Amino acid sequence: MTLYEAVYTRKSIRNFRKDKVETSILEGMIQFYHEMEPLFPGIETSIELIDTQGSKKAKSRLGGIINVVAPYYLVIYTEDKERADMNAGYIMQQISLYLFSKGVGSCFQGMGHLKGEMPKEGMRCVILMAIGYPKVDMMRNQEDAKRESMEDLCAVKEPPRRFVKEFLEVARLAPSAFNSQPWRFVVYENRVHVFSKQTVAHRRLLGKYNEFDFGIMLANIMIAAEQLWVDVDLIRLDNITHMDLPNNRYVISIIMREQ
Repeated sequence: MTLYEAVYTRKSIRNFRKDKVETSILEGMIQFYHEMEPLFPGIETSIELIDTQGSKKAKSRLGGIINVVAPYYLVIYTEDKERADMNAGYIMQQISLYLFSKGVGSCFQGMGHLKGEMPKEGMRCVILMAIGYPKVDMMRNQEDAKRESMEDLCAVKEPPRRFVKEFLEVARLAPSAFNSQPWRFVVYENRVHVFSKQTVAHRRLLGKYNEFDFGIMLANIMIAAEQLWVDVDLIRLDNITHMDLPNNRYVISIIMREQ
């Protein structure tokens, strides 16, 4: 299974078996991370795998609210720079899809954190991800995904090209904190302007997850770009911030060109 195929069928797993994951898969995950091109290469990150079956000491390092019991937790640390959480979401989504392609389930634990020293001064823990073999079927039919309709997510200004519709679909399927789906899209022929919901309730309850969620969504976009042979530029345009989209904040623009 490719990462692109995994985008359509992956679901979050909340019930894990206690079985150990093969060393080859875990080592492959680490190698995959080191070979990955991050969204923002200028932001230093590192990951750490916590084996909760290895020792009580490892398990005691888990802090915050962990609502899924799993044999492993993957932690990502980052430099505290602008858009660091978006970069972390971009990285962790690709790792999640990589694991899914190997038969290993995962679930983001946004309210959890790791206690103890950071790997380097100036870095912080962003999020934990529960990892392991699922007790249940880990596959999901695309039509079963509980997501907003394309009509609700998109304001179409010009009829989009065929491949743009495919990019919008993988963006629509991206997971988000509490399934909040904070993104809204203004669609033109070969470009999409991305906005973030800014209602009062959303800012209070889910605002801290926004950047990470957008990184997840952009990972889906870039995976689709590689699969569909489309060049994608992610840029922030100064002349877009005035666009009239009530209760939304401009985030980034996606420009697409067929190779």
